[in-house]
Amino acid sequence: MTLILAASSSASGGGSMIFMLIAMFAIFYFLMIRPENKKKKKMEEMRNSISLGEEITTIGGITGKVVQVTEDTITFETGEDRVRIQVKKWAISTTAKMEAAEAASKKRK
Repeated sequence: MTLILAASSSASGGGSMIFMLIAMFAIFYFLMIRPENKKKKKMEEMRNSISLGEEITTIGGITGKVVQVTEDTITFETGEDRVRIQVKKWAISTTAKMEAAEAASKKRK
């Protein structure tokens, strides 16, 4: 009798352990993975929507005006000396439009 009782109590403990693992994974997903995926998607959309004449900033902090856009590269001019720099699209961190939108949303809060 005690053997059956001990087996049933350990089986219910294992079920709650599985439930706790699933709950922890769900919390991890909604707090860590999902927001990061949304941020990546937003950045990819921003990089694909860059047009000629737009002010950009690279991940290295270089700013300039876009003069040419290809499928995977962007050429932009920096400063008054009109130096042209070509970078991959993934190297663009922000655009002037994006910075203005973020500033406006911070003012609303």
